[in-house]
Amino acid sequence: MKILVTGCAGFIGFHTAQRLLARGDEVVGLDIVNDYYDVRLKEARLAQFEGKPGFRFVKLDLADREGMAALFARERFERVVHLAAQAGVRYSLLNPHAYVDSNLVGFTNILEGCRHHGVEHLTYASSSSVYGLNSEMPFSVHHNVDHPISLYAASKKANELMAHTYSHLYRLPTTGLRFFTVYGPWGRPDMAMFIFAKAILEGRPIPIFNNGRMERDFTYIDDIVEGVVRVSDRIAQPNPDWSAARPDPGTSSAPFRLYNIGNNNPVQLLRMIEILEQALGRTAIRELQPMQPGDVARTFADIDALSAAVGFAPSTPLATGIGRFVEWYRGHYGV
Repeated sequence: MKILVTGCAGFIGFHTAQRLLARGDEVVGLDIVNDYYDVRLKEARLAQFEGKPGFRFVKLDLADREGMAALFARERFERVVHLAAQAGVRYSLLNPHAYVDSNLVGFTNILEGCRHHGVEHLTYASSSSVYGLNSEMPFSVHHNVDHPISLYAASKKANELMAHTYSHLYRLPTTGLRFFTVYGPWGRPDMAMFIFAKAILEGRPIPIFNNGRMERDFTYIDDIVEGVVRVSDRIAQPNPDWSAARPDPGTSSAPFRLYNIGNNNPVQLLRMIEILEQALGRTAIRELQPMQPGDVARTFADIDALSAAVGFAPSTPLATGIGRFVEWYRGHYGV
C-alpha cells in the first residue's frame, strides 16, 4: 500500500516508517524537522532512509493548508499514520501557539486530506496525557477524559473529538492511539530516560520530580510499532452496541476507535533509574524536586481493548529495553 507517515523524522514515526518499508509498503514520510529538540538527531534518523526503495521524504509544515491539500491530491494515499505533533507537556506552558498550529490546524489539514481523497483509514497519535485529573487506575478508554491539565493534553483530546466528527459526518474510519511513555533506541532527548542517561554519563545531577514518587507505564518502541501497524491494518468499524443514552467514549456508532497503547505495568521512576544505572555502569547524582505544573504522578494503561482488537501484547522487559537504549546511545554519541 501507499501510506503517509507524518513525523517520520521523529521517534515513533521513524520506527514506524522503517517497519512499513520492511514489509514492502510504499511510504511517503512527512516532517518539518523543527528545532524543538536537536535537529541533528532528526537528520540522523532521516539518513537511515537513504537508498531504501519505496521511501520518499517530503519536508512540509502540517499547518500549510495549500501544501497539505496538494500533497493529498497528488499522492492518493490508501492509509495515513499521523504521528507528527508538537510534543511535550512542559513546553506547552511556554509556547502554546506551537500546539495550536501543529496539533489543531495541522490535524484539521490531515482530516481534510483524508476526507477529500479517499483515504481508507486514518490512524493517529493521541496521548496518555488526556487522562489529566483522572485517578481511577488503570486508565481505560471507557473512562471520561474531560479534565486535561496541560495544553498539550487538551490538544490531543481535541484531536480525538475532531476525528470523531469526521468519522460521524463523512464515515472516515479513524483510530486514535493513546501512547504511554515510549522509550528505546533513537528516543527523544526531551524524555526522562534520554535526559538521565546523558546527565549520568556526564557526571551531572538528574532532576527527579515529585521527590521520586512518579510512576510511568514505560513501553518499548518495538512493542509500540507492532501495535501501530496492527491498528493501521484493522480499519475502524462502528460499534453496533453503542448507545447515545450510555455513550462509550472509546467507540461510537461511527467508524471511530480509541485505544491505549502501553505496557500495562507501571514502574516507579526510582526503579527505572536503578536499571539505567546498572546498564550504564554509573551511579546517578539524584536531585529531588517538587511536582511540575502539567505533570501527572502516575500512568497505567488498561490495554484490554487493544489486545482484544489486534492481539497487542507488549513483550519487552524494562531491563532489556533500557539495555538496548544504552547500547544505541553509547554507539550513536560515541560515549
